[in-house]
Amino acid sequence: MQTHDGWRRRRATFAAAGIFLLALAASPVSKTVLAQHRMHSLGEKVDRNHPWMNPKLSPDERAAMVLKELTLDEKIDLLHGMGMPNWPRDVQNPQPELGNGGAGFVLGIPRLGIPYIQISDAAYGVRSSGENGRYSTALPANIGAAASWDPEAACSYGRLIGKELRAQGYNMTLGGGTNITREPRNGRTFEYLGEDPILAGTLVGNLMKCEQAEHVVGDIKHYAVNDQENGRNEVDVLIGKRAMRESDLLAFEIGVGIADPGAVMCSYNAVNDDFACENKYLLSDVLKKEWGFKGFVISDWGGTHSTVKASAAGLDNEQPLDEFFGAKLKAAVESGKVSQAELDEHVRRVLRSEFATGIVDFPTQKSVVDILGGLETARKIEESSAVLLKNESNILPLKASSLKSIAIIGPHADQGMISGGGSAQVDAPGRPNAGWQAHVWFPTSPMKAVMAKAPNADVKFASGEDLGPAAALAKKSDVAIVFVYCWMAEGMDLDTLTLPEKQDELIAAVAAANPKTIIVLETGTAATMPWVDKVSGILEAWYAGSDGANAVANILFGDANPSAKLPMTFPESDADLPHPTLVKPTQDQLGEAAVNKSGEAKPTFSVTYDEGLKVGYKWYDAERKPVLFPFGHGLSYTTYSYSGLKIAPGKKVTDVSFTVKNTGQRDGAEIAQVYAALPASASEPPKRLIGWSKVWLKAGESKQIRVPVESKYLSIWDESANEWKLLPGTYEVMVGASSANLPLKDKFDLK
Repeated sequence: MQTHDGWRRRRATFAAAGIFLLALAASPVSKTVLAQHRMHSLGEKVDRNHPWMNPKLSPDERAAMVLKELTLDEKIDLLHGMGMPNWPRDVQNPQPELGNGGAGFVLGIPRLGIPYIQISDAAYGVRSSGENGRYSTALPANIGAAASWDPEAACSYGRLIGKELRAQGYNMTLGGGTNITREPRNGRTFEYLGEDPILAGTLVGNLMKCEQAEHVVGDIKHYAVNDQENGRNEVDVLIGKRAMRESDLLAFEIGVGIADPGAVMCSYNAVNDDFACENKYLLSDVLKKEWGFKGFVISDWGGTHSTVKASAAGLDNEQPLDEFFGAKLKAAVESGKVSQAELDEHVRRVLRSEFATGIVDFPTQKSVVDILGGLETARKIEESSAVLLKNESNILPLKASSLKSIAIIGPHADQGMISGGGSAQVDAPGRPNAGWQAHVWFPTSPMKAVMAKAPNADVKFASGEDLGPAAALAKKSDVAIVFVYCWMAEGMDLDTLTLPEKQDELIAAVAAANPKTIIVLETGTAATMPWVDKVSGILEAWYAGSDGANAVANILFGDANPSAKLPMTFPESDADLPHPTLVKPTQDQLGEAAVNKSGEAKPTFSVTYDEGLKVGYKWYDAERKPVLFPFGHGLSYTTYSYSGLKIAPGKKVTDVSFTVKNTGQRDGAEIAQVYAALPASASEPPKRLIGWSKVWLKAGESKQIRVPVESKYLSIWDESANEWKLLPGTYEVMVGASSANLPLKDKFDLK
């Protein structure tokens, strides 16, 4: 979604050009239709006797029946938003009571029983709950959910958000972030699911499948290659088709295939010279034709740049207003510039999604959110998402009975834990509508959680603002636990992966005073660690959610055995990234997209992804760069061994089987990862993830694991043939605990 500041610039541009936003009289929404909507919003019963209300009919049949009944104005109504709170309601949102206070809404057709689409941002929880006076659970950030490598946890994540959306009166989500981590300084990295397309696609597919099962329209975004926030409205991403298909688009392909989402959101940026929301290759050729996507394409907020071109390319719904898909679209249809068949296809897709997701058959009814249930779900997901990065001399888990004094150090560690900002921001209790880029700390206190675990220990706090008192407290304590953070938000990228506000100096001072120092990271991406060799323990907690402190304390004191693994590489420094200096627009390139001589909007600057296929761990492998912590890394309080690798290659699925044994003294879960090296003729990076299994094992228990691998995951994208191709040659399969720890290896040949 776009910031309100961006929209103020756009409105000012319109006013200066003498083409102010459409007045109500010119709007395709008639007074009669608005009267119908007003009555419907006040609770008038829907006529459910229409033939398309028969749930035994297919969504396609039902959508086709409704389509025949619609007027041109009603069709246009379904293809654009009606604004959002704090916008000029007298002009663009003449009936604000029809909205639900979220990101926007689409008018329904009350006379035909078609409901409004009430939309909310919902990346890691329902945003704008304060508009409804209702509570929302903040789950761990999406990148944390990815660290669980657990499709079942992703399903629980989506199910909770779906339930809370409906309880607050919403029936469409704007969650489903799927952009892979090409650039870890991207301000929205915390909303996404890591750097590997198979991991990200599998998890977002399961998350959105279960969210949509609660009868909300699911959304997967931001399609595609939306990997930076600086200049996101103006940037043109230049990338080869093969590199795009094997990385960013593969994640979307997998996610769309699993979830069958009601919507896919096209992104702000341009891709290879065409804006994503008017990019025929992305929207029509790939998404709709090749992948068979049945839902509708919705623009990101303000991401529409044209009427005729966007319509022809495959955009179905403009948000949040009707600049291009309102009166201009109606005029284009009446003049023949947009055919009736093309218009009907947009409308049919919207209607089909409404029927397919159940929002017609299961109208929303506001209710009370299950607060305790939400907290329990958030805590359990965080316990399976926090990654134990380092545990020197088994300093963890802490033994409360042997600790007399504990130092809790770090900004806000006595009060709360940080969350991610922008349109993903979930309202914290007591802080509704905190603001687009406010630092929001959830009232989940690490200090109180530690005190509860060690009631007989003397637990004291130092903010770390002054290094002297913090170091002194650490020196006289049995153990020092330092909570540090890096806040991120939509609309702005990080300049560096270095922790802000001189927190590296704080950690160094504490570690020098007490070698028994444990670091808890509250970040939405990787962090560099010049102090890594000076501390005894490191736990990556991410943005930990509504009950993060209790989850972290459960891990620190051993009530939960960590099992998470990194979904992204932690590099040693910014200099090791594919683009050491983040490409930014100049001031002249910011604001509005440029307009060429024909009046078409064009991007103003470009970023070339010359790393191509080498995304994340594939980059560090190919460039032979050492890393701080590799993709897939994560420690446990028990140990595991691997043995007995067997490979059974097939035409469509290759079976990989092996045995994992818990060789330690505690029950736990291991994420066993399977990688492959392709034949040299493929010209691929050294290895790629092709599958995994999260296996639960009691102490001493062993299990044989079978990981079926789709042939696509062993294939390359052939640009000349425009298809996936499995090459003949020798393939090597590697199995183990991380991308850098693969003890089992074997080869097989494909003729």
